[in-house]
Amino acid sequence: MTYTARRPAKLMAAFAAPALLGGALLMSAAAPALAQTSADTAFKATTFNLSAYGETRVAPDMATITLGVQTEGATAGEALKANGARMNQALAALKKAGIAERDIQTSNLNLNAQYAYEQNQPPKLTGYQASNQVTITVRDLAKLGATVDAAVGAGANTVNGISFGLLNPQAAEDAARLEAVKALQAKAELYGRATGYKAVRLVNLSEGGGYTPPSPPMPMMAFAAKREMSDATSVAAGELKVRVDVSAVYEAAK
Repeated sequence: MTYTARRPAKLMAAFAAPALLGGALLMSAAAPALAQTSADTAFKATTFNLSAYGETRVAPDMATITLGVQTEGATAGEALKANGARMNQALAALKKAGIAERDIQTSNLNLNAQYAYEQNQPPKLTGYQASNQVTITVRDLAKLGATVDAAVGAGANTVNGISFGLLNPQAAEDAARLEAVKALQAKAELYGRATGYKAVRLVNLSEGGGYTPPSPPMPMMAFAAKREMSDATSVAAGELKVRVDVSAVYEAAK
């Protein structure tokens, strides 16, 4: 009879384990070496990490105004009816002044009950107050004061604010971008002279800021319904500031 000797499975596993362990140890030892190599490579490059900004000032070419009508009545229906009649007159005056329908948008509509309060007495209903506000865009600033006067003269009795803006801010933003890049390059040259290194390659460039559209008008003035119209309303547009922020990484060398 012939016998074939077989190594027990447990014994084979025992012999295999050191080999696997040795491979794991080899990989574990290689990982720190790779990480160290990457870190060394990163620190071999000298870089300038800089930021700058550019600004340009331009005259606005549009304005946003919020105006409206506020009325009262003994009943909700009366308050709304009176409000609607006066608002229609104000809207007609705005259109006659040259404001297109696309530039008139209802921004607020409210109906509130009015109460009288007395000590130790329940609130007593005295009537209703209706208010309707529209936000208009004026694209010809030369007509801005006359537009406000026309609306007020036709029945609008609240003018809550005005803000100025740009219809097309692209040119102003591009001018600010050029100023920002000039400032960035000048700063890179300055650091180069100070450190003895020279920026030789632009690695990364990012941008922030830019033109911000006008925010909703803030309350600034109010007119009585019977405002005197002897003089046209004067409005000074001034200038708008457009700012662009940039940041960059330059590779530098001796």
